[in-house]
Amino acid sequence: MTKSHALQQRAEKFFPGGVNSPVRAFRAVGGEPPFVARAEGATLWDADGNRYIDYFGSWGPMILGHAFPPVVEAIQQAAARSASFGASTEAEADLAELVTAAVPSIEKMRFVSSGTEATMSAIRLARAFTGRKTIIKFEGCYHGHADGLLVKAGSGVATFGIPGSAGVPEETVHFTLALPYNNVAAVEAAFAEHPIACIIVEPVVGNAGCIPPAPGYLEALRTITQKHEALLIFDEVMTGFRVAHGGAQELYRIQPDLTTLGKILGGGLPCGAFGGRAEIMDQLAPLGPVYQAGTLSGNPLAMAAGIAMLTHLKEHRDQVYASLERMSADLANGVALAADAAGVSVTLKLAMDIVRPAGQISKVGWGHQPFNFSLDPLVKKAVTLQGSFSHNWPIWERIVRLLASGQLNLGPDFSRIYKLGEWHGAFESMHSGEIVKAVLLPQETA
Repeated sequence: MTKSHALQQRAEKFFPGGVNSPVRAFRAVGGEPPFVARAEGATLWDADGNRYIDYFGSWGPMILGHAFPPVVEAIQQAAARSASFGASTEAEADLAELVTAAVPSIEKMRFVSSGTEATMSAIRLARAFTGRKTIIKFEGCYHGHADGLLVKAGSGVATFGIPGSAGVPEETVHFTLALPYNNVAAVEAAFAEHPIACIIVEPVVGNAGCIPPAPGYLEALRTITQKHEALLIFDEVMTGFRVAHGGAQELYRIQPDLTTLGKILGGGLPCGAFGGRAEIMDQLAPLGPVYQAGTLSGNPLAMAAGIAMLTHLKEHRDQVYASLERMSADLANGVALAADAAGVSVTLKLAMDIVRPAGQISKVGWGHQPFNFSLDPLVKKAVTLQGSFSHNWPIWERIVRLLASGQLNLGPDFSRIYKLGEWHGAFESMHSGEIVKAVLLPQETA
């Protein structure tokens, strides 16, 4: 029995499914989840000493790699002064200055502890500001697990939502319209029939594959909401500080009324934020009638980590984002070329450094077999083809070259990229040439 297996059995005694977030249970992809012991840069080690490449970076926050020294140092220094005060600190405004400089549409903001808190608070604020109840979200866009957002669309162009989770009354989501993404006509029809408080949208859909906006789509959402005096909310929890320093709104040059942030914002610690036009944000208590609060909002450890993270991204923005874009594009192109040479039909969608299969991930086929972008514990392969600045370009280049030459194969579930023949070693995109040699040559599992 592996240590990870024993730890999973122990965890199942305390947590439903043995996890504190469902995706960690591996129910959708099979296999036993590894228990991570430590990480550094682009590398994870599990409790059994196996080494993995980390392509998903804690689902987004680790854009500069794990244990990034300036972030670690900032957390250590802040922790020595106390982990929490329950009172305001200078660091909150320090981080806010970095955020508003990067995202000019945010005139005022409020820190929370998660992306879910940010989106549900932004929607409450939008409803209060407009005096309307109905909101629009889009199929495939995930905005956290607040009751009113756990919605899947019914038949027709625009239908009132039905709950996407047990325990959510239909009445709760009655005022949520779920519309098809990239369909302007559906949005126009909804506004013609309902008084809409706001549209909330992932400007680049990242939870149903990677779906970039069609040309003119975000501009149309901006025009429609302004015409009807509704608010446009960009959920940039995933895209913020990733597709560009100023997020998707910088990349696509669209200014929303409200923005939600998370992930990278906290440098790996629990942190979220929502912000936008001052006249809207001033509706929040204590200035206005919209109540929102949080004991750990603006937590000093999260503020310190966020300041270190955003400061580095600001000071090195040209290098960071150019490298992210180049690595991701060339990796996607290389995989596509290798797949074409092998006679395999595959479609990749790329939005800056977010690289994922198009469409519903679990439904995409490899020949006659389904495949997922997921970790396969047997071969110690790691998850999604989603770039991180912690991965060095010469290594990506060699991966692509070996794929194209046939010296590396795509595994049948497309989550594995490994040496021809039976491969039980870890395949990792790492920093050094030594790692490349260790990874791309047969070896025993660590």
